[in-house]
Amino acid sequence: MRGLKKRYGDVWAVREASFEVFHGEILVLLGPSGSGKSTLLRLIAGLERSDGGDIILRDKIIVSDEKRVFLAPEKRNFGMVFQSFAVWPHMTVEDHVAFPLLVRRHSRKEVAQKVRKTLEFVNLSGLEKRLATELSGGQQQRLSLARALVYNPDILLLDEPLSNLDAKLRRQMRVELKLLQRRLGTTFIFVTHDQIEAMTLAHRIALMSDGCIEQLGRPTEVYDQPITSFVHTFLGTTVSFEGHWVEKDHSRYVELTGGYQVGPISRQLAGDAALQSARVQVTVRPTDVELIEETREARDNEVGAIVQSIINLGDENEVALRACGVELLLQIPKRLRLQENQRVLLALHGDRFKIWPL
Repeated sequence: MRGLKKRYGDVWAVREASFEVFHGEILVLLGPSGSGKSTLLRLIAGLERSDGGDIILRDKIIVSDEKRVFLAPEKRNFGMVFQSFAVWPHMTVEDHVAFPLLVRRHSRKEVAQKVRKTLEFVNLSGLEKRLATELSGGQQQRLSLARALVYNPDILLLDEPLSNLDAKLRRQMRVELKLLQRRLGTTFIFVTHDQIEAMTLAHRIALMSDGCIEQLGRPTEVYDQPITSFVHTFLGTTVSFEGHWVEKDHSRYVELTGGYQVGPISRQLAGDAALQSARVQVTVRPTDVELIEETREARDNEVGAIVQSIINLGDENEVALRACGVELLLQIPKRLRLQENQRVLLALHGDRFKIWPL
């Protein structure tokens, strides 16, 4: 994908999307509703025409607005699995899976062989004669996968395929999809707004916001090394404090509400944009915040906090705190005997927080 764009009226749904998808990988397009991920998938599938940019498959241009090239969706050999199961109530399981092959004029013998093999892959053997609407939700989703895989597509496009399943079934299907893709070696482009799905399935994640790809990389890379504030706050849980720059001992620190200071700040923690901004945002993950019961003055990289409430979660407690005008939740061991309205200290590990311009 090179410079792909799509506009609806005055609204850009996709802006200059450029990236590669490698053979045999699962690339997940992740982002909130309205970020452009489903539109981007439909551009790749050929269900929408782009307003600029190119799509290149194995060095062959299949879409180019400038060169007026547009390969029809049915000629791209891409499979598509939609959010809805899209099953026909009058057709059996084997009829569903056979349909794409019959449209492509495969022989009856070849159809029978491929249907049987594909149903084995998705664990639907023995259900060939059952009507699709008589299947459970998970079975219907596997049927949709089988129908898209039976003709050996170059790429399988999946648009939030697990969103209609209950939580337990979603967990099960995530594992099944990962194992299925590993066995087949088919390239998957998978759209979701679910972070757990993305982190579980993806070889790489393209995190989208407002039609743009904010960051593309391996799940651990995107999570641990975010390049924008949006990436850091969207993936996982973060706590955000606001502050301004101060100089101390010939180094730069950020002073937060209440006079607490974090630093010294290196370029690894703050890029040029943050260093040039008058006010900044300090973001840190709750797992990188340590609660200290000691009643002493805060040192650098420590802030004072007040315990708001304590909830018993069984093995540990969830503590709601207020620090620097911000509410946050921490999971703490039960051995810490805290009380409501107690003052505590929170230590921000100096190599884990990030600084962003405001």
